[in-house]
Amino acid sequence: MAVTEGGAAIGYEQARDELVDVVRRLEAGGATLEEALALWERGEELAKVCRHWLEGARARLDAALAQERDGSDQRE
Repeated sequence: MAVTEGGAAIGYEQARDELVDVVRRLEAGGATLEEALALWERGEELAKVCRHWLEGARARLDAALAQERDGSDQRE
């Protein structure tokens, strides 16, 4: 599980959903500069968590494909 800067463990779906909410709130406007900056920083943190999960998933897929490829090479 990825960990945010605040130290809390957060899963991909939770980070993605919160990021969508942050973007929606920023796009809606009406926030003060401080609020908008805080939302932006939170969004960056959430995007980093999502990227971490996606990179981990890619590595697992690559490893599984390599293992499958190696197994089929040995059978030939």
